[in-house]
Amino acid sequence: MSLPVGNWNYPTHTRFGAGRIRELPDACAALGIARPLLVTDPGLAALPLLAAARDSLAAAGRPASVFSALKPNPVGANVEAGVAQYRADGCDGVIAFGGGSALDVGKTVALMAGQRRPLWDFEDCGDNYLRADPAGIAPVVAVPTTAGTGSEMGRAAVIVNEAEQRKVIVFHPRMLPGEVIMDPELTVGLPSKLTAWTGLDALAHCLEAWCAPGFHPLADGIALEGMRLIHDSLPRAYADGADLRARGDMLAAAGMGATAFQKGLGAIHALSHPVGAHYDTHHGLTNAVFMPYVLVFNRPAIETRLEAAARYLGLPQPGFDGFLQWVMALREQLDIPHTLAELGVDAAAAGRIAAEAEQDPSAAGNPVPVKAPELERIFLAAVAGRLDA
Repeated sequence: MSLPVGNWNYPTHTRFGAGRIRELPDACAALGIARPLLVTDPGLAALPLLAAARDSLAAAGRPASVFSALKPNPVGANVEAGVAQYRADGCDGVIAFGGGSALDVGKTVALMAGQRRPLWDFEDCGDNYLRADPAGIAPVVAVPTTAGTGSEMGRAAVIVNEAEQRKVIVFHPRMLPGEVIMDPELTVGLPSKLTAWTGLDALAHCLEAWCAPGFHPLADGIALEGMRLIHDSLPRAYADGADLRARGDMLAAAGMGATAFQKGLGAIHALSHPVGAHYDTHHGLTNAVFMPYVLVFNRPAIETRLEAAARYLGLPQPGFDGFLQWVMALREQLDIPHTLAELGVDAAAAGRIAAEAEQDPSAAGNPVPVKAPELERIFLAAVAGRLDA
């Protein structure tokens, strides 16, 4: 069976298909980038695939410097260091190359390359993005090597404000990369554990977008098809990391999740963000743990939605219960812990986590309105493993 290849212009120009990393110099040329800063993570920086990408750029007369000093949950200081290197090396654009952390840092470095205000002034609140000088935002080529956050399709990034121990969503419409290369060959080396965690992050994006209130049929269609791709392909990618068709489906689904969640997210993300900020847990794994507890809490508002989703996915048992059983079975198949306690998260933090989750922008999209008391209830259920909430 031949592998799919495609060029998309929604929501941005995307080159999808195995081997298309060879088009990296062309993607830079399309955006007028002659001297890119290649932002990646420390692990990828040492791998042959990154060296090959740099060699192709150098051969095309577009030499890249590399910045890789970033954390798995990136912090403001990582962005500051990246901006300093961007300016010192005379760069004129960014290649964000890696998983969600590298993509988020790369996009944020590009945002901050020509700004005079501090990073936190561009938090996604109200019209803060209008504070940015659009002329100071550098172009970005995004190259995802995991299938989870879909940050390559997004206009925002999540960065930890260490002084406040808080994950901050930084937003500007021009943070959307101008060129994206989705090459499933780049994800083949991803360990099964990270395949599971990032894949369930993509599921959380599609699922919360599907359940978010409001009228957005474009997002709904994308979210539903994204869930189908995950249903069909995540177990295959987990079992056989060399299955390029499954890897490609997951890359597409991750991008679809990030495209769909402009409709909204919900309590899964609202709770995961502060947990990740305080406990440095992997975001996708944290989402996966919270998922069934939030579904049970939201049941009165989402039962009809999940009945439709269960039918579309072809689940053996229709309705909310069938969908929940699928989520639980998928978590078990992918070796996801059932409780937050297994991640080292403590019930004593409930009040603080709930208060911060209430302030997270994702909370506003939850199908059942939530404030700190409701979020604390979900948090405590997830610590103890109680699905009867």
